[in-house]
Amino acid sequence: MKYLITGLGNPGAEYAGTRHNIGFQVLDALAAVKETAFETARYGDKAEFRHKGRTFILIKPSTFMNLSGKAVRYWMDQENIPVERTLVIADDLALPFGAIRIKPSGGAGGHNGLSHIIETLGNDVYPRLRFGIGNDFARGRQSEYVLGAWSEEEQKTLPERIELASKAVLQFGMLGVDQAMNGFNKR
Repeated sequence: MKYLITGLGNPGAEYAGTRHNIGFQVLDALAAVKETAFETARYGDKAEFRHKGRTFILIKPSTFMNLSGKAVRYWMDQENIPVERTLVIADDLALPFGAIRIKPSGGAGGHNGLSHIIETLGNDVYPRLRFGIGNDFARGRQSEYVLGAWSEEEQKTLPERIELASKAVLQFGMLGVDQAMNGFNKR
């Protein structure tokens, strides 16, 4: 059985390590643990590994955040993976830093990447893992905050929160979205 895991972010060195690229960071950590490497592929970088009889296909879109739906739709079709075995990882301003929320569906919440996926798929019924980045920014500074680097304080606990998100991805593949929600939404 195959699972498509898409981590949202923007390509390019200027976006590496920013809050908006947490999807890329989670996939990088998961790939490192599973000792697999990303290769350039259509609409993004792709890595693949097997875990307890399941195949996980990791995609970091190269389409920039606002066109993330192109990569998701392409790889769902290419690998013949249904939407219920597709997980999208995105940053979320509405959640406190490091909080993880897995949901089987939902709106975009103002997130351009999630909006484009909804537009491309024609509905909002696809599993997602939202990673809280907090909202500690001055009025009118949302874009700077989202595209900014993690604070020193955040960097202290970021690795353990990324590890937790990586474990949630594996549980999603092994036990499904409901069990992943039960196991990780309170942690």
